[in-house]
Amino acid sequence: MTRQHTGLLGWLLALAVAALFSALGAWQLQRMHEKQALLAQAPPDRSHGLALAQAMRAPATLHWVHDTLEFLPATVLLDNQLRDGRAGLKVYQAARVDAGAVLVDLGWLPLPADRQLPRIAPLQGRIEVQGLWAPPPSPGLALGPALAATAQPRVWLATRVDTAAIAAQLQLPAAALAGQVLRLDPASPLGYTRDLDLLPNTLPPSRHLGYAVQWFAMALAVLVIAGVLHVRRRRGR
Repeated sequence: MTRQHTGLLGWLLALAVAALFSALGAWQLQRMHEKQALLAQAPPDRSHGLALAQAMRAPATLHWVHDTLEFLPATVLLDNQLRDGRAGLKVYQAARVDAGAVLVDLGWLPLPADRQLPRIAPLQGRIEVQGLWAPPPSPGLALGPALAATAQPRVWLATRVDTAAIAAQLQLPAAALAGQVLRLDPASPLGYTRDLDLLPNTLPPSRHLGYAVQWFAMALAVLVIAGVLHVRRRRGR
């Protein structure tokens, strides 16, 4: 392989790495803008709760929901959810709505050091509920399978809220499971410990901006180093 070919391969590698770092920076900026838009929304009026079907017609907007739902025997345990510094799980149970389904956030449960999953007693039948219609926790980078079966029937352990994967387990079309979730009112006696924090267990917008700057700086550094090596190689000839 000639020096010319070596230099070309070096530039191609540098450009590929810089493009990867730039893509990660752009993704961090996208997450920052999404969270800023969410925080900029006015808090929903609790005195005028909507039916869930009404809230689903405007999925990008926060709504306070007051409705009666038919709960299904299907539970998703979202792993790696911190609360007050403790590791735990968020418990979601599916509920029927029209021809599809929604996930209802029942709250948080601690996870012991041996990671023994708690026994889940799912809600049954039609129950009157109220809560916040909002986005699910941020999935982050999607690595590995989203769901894994557990020893309990109709209970899955999830690394992220992947609506397509969950819909498949519920034997529903991917579009039949709503992308938003219903986060139960903390004052409700149903479920477990919870709050209505809009950005639970995730980074604030400012942190995303900081990471984006770092990724873009690394992309620039790769190109600068490649340029310096190229100049030195030409002088060496």
